[in-house]
This record gives sequence, structure tokens and C-alpha cells, in this order.
Amino acid sequence: MSAVVLVGNPRAASRTHRVAAAVAEAVLPGVGFETVDLGALGPRLLASEASAAVEDALLQVARARVLVVASPTYKGTYTGLLKVFLDRLPPGALAGTSALPVMVMADPRHASAVEVHLRPLLAELGAAIPARGLAVLESQLDRLDEVVGPWADGLATLLHAEVPA
Repeated sequence: MSAVVLVGNPRAASRTHRVAAAVAEAVLPGVGFETVDLGALGPRLLASEASAAVEDALLQVARARVLVVASPTYKGTYTGLLKVFLDRLPPGALAGTSALPVMVMADPRHASAVEVHLRPLLAELGAAIPARGLAVLESQLDRLDEVVGPWADGLATLLHAEVPA
């Protein structure tokens, strides 16, 4: 798998998922991508028995050349669900991956969370982060093109080389 969108919202098919898909489409025009929506995997992440669905999702994420990681902002940072999932990856699992951190928030005071919290987590796993993370306010959801477009403009050419069409 070359391009993956990882959504850390506990609710499947969330607004965070919509933002993450818009980011992937903007930075990788014409390139297909897979989605790992943790809202559907949540109960299995902490189960004592192994889950084929969780293992498959971890493998998809680890194999991605480009990884969009999106989370709503909970208590000023990314969700615990996203952290639990990423903690299951081995050290260096994202080496060779270009990761794009994205967070959705209600309050602009949380805009730094994408750089202060999510970016270091992805870097710790070995990902290269080619640009500042994207902070999207809930009030901007009706104007996603205006928010995502300018941010993605410089990334599209760079990342298109990472993922063959």
C-alpha cells in the first residue's frame, strides 16, 4: 500500500475522516489511497485476544509511503485511540514514510497541538514530516478547499513523486 489515511476519531465516518480524505485528495491528486478508520477498530485495540483487523491495519500503516494522520483534538491533544493504535507499531515502523499530521479542533487555542503533540509522535516512529501540520477549526469545515488547498499546494508535487500513480 502506498498512500494511507489514518483517522483517530472514535466515531467512524467522522468529520475528521472527511478532513483527512480532503487532505489526501489535495496532496495526492489522482492517486488512490486506503483508509484506516480507528472508530471501527476501537474495541479491538485493547482486547486480550489478537485481532486480524487490527493487525491488517497496522500493516497497512507501516507499509505506507505517504500517511495522512488525522485526529480530533481531545483535551488539547490527539485522541487516546490514536495513541493506543500507534503504540502498537514497533520502533522505526514509519521509517521511509512521509507523514502529514492533521488535527480538527473547536478552539483556535489548540492549533499548536498538531505541531507540539502529533508531529513528535510521528517523528518518534521514524516518519519524515515534510511540512507543518494542518490545524482545521470546526468553523472552517464548510470551507475545506480554502483551508486545505493553500496548505497542500507545495506538497502535491513532492508527495506525488513518493507514490506512483
